[in-house]
Amino acid sequence: MSAPSLVLLLAGMAVSSQPVRAAPPQAAPLAGSARPAIERFLQEQAAGLPGQVVITIDTPLSGALPPCDAPEPFLPGGARLWGRVSVGVRCNSAQPWTRYVPAYVAVRGNYYVAARPISAGQVLTATDATLREGDLAALPRGVVTDPAQFDGVTALNTIASGAPLRRESLRAAIAVQQGQAIRLRTRGPGFTVSTEGKAMSSAAVGALVQVKTAGGQLLSGIALADGTVERVH
Repeated sequence: MSAPSLVLLLAGMAVSSQPVRAAPPQAAPLAGSARPAIERFLQEQAAGLPGQVVITIDTPLSGALPPCDAPEPFLPGGARLWGRVSVGVRCNSAQPWTRYVPAYVAVRGNYYVAARPISAGQVLTATDATLREGDLAALPRGVVTDPAQFDGVTALNTIASGAPLRRESLRAAIAVQQGQAIRLRTRGPGFTVSTEGKAMSSAAVGALVQVKTAGGQLLSGIALADGTVERVH
């Protein structure tokens, strides 16, 4: 056998001797009488989530659940119904048992991403964001889902184009500075009364701030975007 042929033969033997890695096992959907009870439970618990809820329930690694006439699903203490969760199932039969079932709660809804690179300290407007749709449970916590949450706020750090806007990366614009002379408005049925005062602290739009009037009275109000304060009764 020639040298080139021997090299090819040895190379083929080396490749064929490599161990074949098995693909990771795929989770199987849960079957049995407990599945409808778990689905109803998760749908009820997810009623207040902001979007369309899609629930996937898998079979535990320990295998299918034992038969039960009245399975009782529950969430372990402190569990958050968002993304991947572990649902407890309790059976109070002659031979009681408790199992934990893996599930995934997807929440499809709208969120906002940066339409262009945003610099730290930049004040955002509606043109700086683009609407996207996706699984909110797979996104960072605090992702912005309402345009009112980013319009007029300041970016605390650089945000790349296409990155989700997060509330913790944004700071509401300061509407009132400490010591600033401001106008405090009091509204009532059919009347509006204004008085001059001094802000006792700085406040962002929508934040509560105390105002000291010329007579020395301390009143509380909500800071508005125009620098005035609306009194809280």
